[in-house]
Amino acid sequence: MKITRRTTLLAGAAALAGCAGRSKFRSYHGPEVTRVIVDKGAREMFLLHQGRMLKRYKVDLGFAPAGHKRFEGDGRTPVGEYIIDRRNPDSAYHLSLGISYPDEQDIAYARAHGLSPGGDIFIHGDAKTLGFLRSDWTAGCISVTNREMEDVYAMVRNGTPITLTA
Repeated sequence: MKITRRTTLLAGAAALAGCAGRSKFRSYHGPEVTRVIVDKGAREMFLLHQGRMLKRYKVDLGFAPAGHKRFEGDGRTPVGEYIIDRRNPDSAYHLSLGISYPDEQDIAYARAHGLSPGGDIFIHGDAKTLGFLRSDWTAGCISVTNREMEDVYAMVRNGTPITLTA
């Protein structure tokens, strides 16, 4: 009985050690990402260095992706020029990079209509509980797989410009 119990404990410890060995934080030592481009129509995101493509990803967008985000809850992903302005290593969506939406024009437009422009637009991984979902499921964010997000998080720095096109 002692051998069985010891074997079970060792097997459990080995399984846990295997899980603990993989970190979601990666290192990147390649060329600097100088711009991120999201082509909403093609559902693609490109990481560029001085106009040269480093990486390309298929993406999911907001649940109503056509057009520019105007109001909180409209399900749209913004269109325009923004900046990567924050990082969330503890995101409910694995890892995330914040986009500087809304800008002054976005705020003014929404206020003129008596509404909030919304905010908290991110590039992120899959939801921990909704990882099976694909095909424009976010509230306005840009989603890639968790594994891809690990690379994006390592490569893209705060202050990087991001262009979102229709």
